[in-house]
Amino acid sequence: MIDPFDGGAIRKLWATDLAAFRDHLLRLDSSTRRNRFGMAAGDEFVARYAETGFTLDTVIHGAFVDGRLVGVGELRRIAGDRGAAEAAFSVEPAHQGRGFGSRLMEAVILTARNRGIRRLFMNCLASNSQMQRLARRHGAELEFESGDVVGLVLPEDPSPVTWLREAVGDASGWTTAVMELQRRSVIGGWFGRA
Repeated sequence: MIDPFDGGAIRKLWATDLAAFRDHLLRLDSSTRRNRFGMAAGDEFVARYAETGFTLDTVIHGAFVDGRLVGVGELRRIAGDRGAAEAAFSVEPAHQGRGFGSRLMEAVILTARNRGIRRLFMNCLASNSQMQRLARRHGAELEFESGDVVGLVLPEDPSPVTWLREAVGDASGWTTAVMELQRRSVIGGWFGRA
C-alpha cells in the first residue's frame, strides 16, 4: 500500500526486499532490538530471523524514506490456528514519532482483516510504552502477564472495500518496488562500469 507522508511510503515487502529487511533489523540499536524481539538479539540472530521472514506464513509491510526501509510491520499466522496471528513492529530510532508505526499498524490490521484473522495478538515488554500506546490507539485490549504485555485486536470482517484497498495498495506497491529495483540496477550498472 503506497501512502506518502512525511517523505515516506508504506508498501508490502516482497522476496526481493529480503536484504533491505535484514539491513533494517541490523540497524536497530540494542534498545529497539530488545523491544522488537523481547530480548537482547545479536546480529547473527537478527540475520537468521530475517532469512525466515519470507518463508513463513507472513506478510510484511515496510515504511520507506527516500527508498530506504526504516520500519516494518509483520503479520505472522499462529501455527495451528488459522484465525489467529501475531503482529510485530520496528521503526528505526531516527524515524520514530513520525507516524510510521501507526501507518504500519493500519496496514497490518487491514491485511489481517482480509485474511479472516479474528484475533490479532501483539506481545511486548512491560517497559515498551510506545508499543502499548500504539496498540491502544488501534483498539487493543492489553493484559499484563509476568513482565510482558499482550495486546489483542479483534479485526472486523473483510468487505469489498477492504479487499479493493489492499489490491490497489498491492498494485501501487509492486510498481514502486519494481521501479526502485530498476533504479538501483541503473545506478549500480552506471557506477559499476570501468
